[in-house]
Amino acid sequence: MPQSPLIFDPTLIRTRRLRALPDYENARFLHREIAERMAERLDDLTARFPVTLATNGRGGVSADVLKGRGGIETLIEADAATSLLRDTGPRAVLSFETLPFTNGALDCVFAANELHQVNDLPGALVQIRRALRPDGLFLGAIFGPETLNPLRLAFLEAEAALDAPVSPHIAPTIDIRDAAGLLQRAGFALPVADTETITVSYANPFKLLQDLRGMAETNILHERSRRPLRRAVLMRALQLLQEKAAGPDGRINIPFEIIFLTGWAPAPTQQQPLRRGSGEVSMANVFGVPDGAKDD
Repeated sequence: MPQSPLIFDPTLIRTRRLRALPDYENARFLHREIAERMAERLDDLTARFPVTLATNGRGGVSADVLKGRGGIETLIEADAATSLLRDTGPRAVLSFETLPFTNGALDCVFAANELHQVNDLPGALVQIRRALRPDGLFLGAIFGPETLNPLRLAFLEAEAALDAPVSPHIAPTIDIRDAAGLLQRAGFALPVADTETITVSYANPFKLLQDLRGMAETNILHERSRRPLRRAVLMRALQLLQEKAAGPDGRINIPFEIIFLTGWAPAPTQQQPLRRGSGEVSMANVFGVPDGAKDD
């Protein structure tokens, strides 16, 4: 079986999260907002999800927004290292690359702020679907193409202007069509993908870099340059960012496009589309067209 390409460095993901932990409380606002918008989807459901897995357990963000929602009785918080998890309640150290759950063990998987750092996303979604009991719910979020786009373009322009080697600084993303296709490919029933953009305003570009570091959202690409970023390139990129992304008030506006994913583990009780040609009502009668009538 062919291995998925190594896009992200798993060891570096863990290292960056541990490094960011002391400042995470001040930088987690974006993760909290994404998790909150995901959790709101549970408010419209009457189904209950007693055993739920919530990834990215840092700071208890998911646990906080899920409290009192979805009929959750047991919430398993998960992350890449024990020290990233709170000391209370069920918890697990795991990676989406290899989920350690038997088929049908979970009622819900709540994957906020995690999927954009998974190497084998199609495989991870299959594992999630298998871990869910029939009619179990998957809620996920992943960054879309507009995320950090002004910063991406600023780095490219700065490297070109200074004749510096072009190196990837921001992770690749998927668009909403690809995301919906991955849900279908993984075997989810009733798959839905929708997108929202959260725009964060910064007084200066250095605060953006500080927040990215505090959220552990800095460069974790396996093919990143191992050489230190030239100061001239960094300063030129930040100058370009200030010039091109600033609003009338001088603050720079940075988009984070979030693609929200919803899918259900298949179950016989779910609504099914009618078999093609099985309709009992003639569309001709609905639109008042006499039987046998043809267009001129």
